[in-house]
Amino acid sequence: MSELVYYDLKQSSAVALSMPVQVARELGRRIVAGTYETGTMIDEENTLAERYKVSRVVVRDAVKILVGKGLLDVRRGIGTRIRSRDKWVMLDDDVLAWHLSAPPNPDFLKQLMDVRLAFEPKASRWAAERGTSEDISAISDAFNKMENEKGSIENFVIADAIFHRTILRAAHNEFLKAMEGVIYSALLVSIKITNSDPRENDSSISFHRDLLDAIARRDGDLAESLTERLLVDARSRLDSEM
Repeated sequence: MSELVYYDLKQSSAVALSMPVQVARELGRRIVAGTYETGTMIDEENTLAERYKVSRVVVRDAVKILVGKGLLDVRRGIGTRIRSRDKWVMLDDDVLAWHLSAPPNPDFLKQLMDVRLAFEPKASRWAAERGTSEDISAISDAFNKMENEKGSIENFVIADAIFHRTILRAAHNEFLKAMEGVIYSALLVSIKITNSDPRENDSSISFHRDLLDAIARRDGDLAESLTERLLVDARSRLDSEM
């Protein structure tokens, strides 16, 4: 699953990027993938400039971008060091997207699912209680797209992500909107592990149909419990595969 899918879902530009951003993404992917180990020094400016065929200024600006995301630490006279994961800005869109290019990280996936379980059941409750008729219609449209795409792995998971996005937005909580990236990253990373056969999408469709019906009936209790069941099932399948 390409990280471009993540950027598409976030409606972020992935083309016509400046040279510093392109170099930052190349380095960032390698850091997230573990090519550079925590605490080690990255290559110095001249080496990176030669490798990527850019100026030292471009490299310097790329490093600044990664410093802002918590991945690098620059010490004058010492060099640039890879920071530990607990210092990374994990909700940053690029950091989440770069995990799609990295080998699956069990701890990362577990933490993503923990966050989803903490927030999404309540979001479903609030969508049922606060969602407008337009919100319910958007959730229904998203579910219909899931049904239409159940024969495809990639298109189905994109439709799945959009379904959950419409529920988050129907909850009318500005903080929840910031969690959209967690959902996209969790779905796109885990789908590579748990769903290699589109025939398995049928069982997921049934779960999501029940959730849609509960929200449409304004049954917050049921919507919350169904979402929790859906996520617990997803986490269980992840655990068994990992």
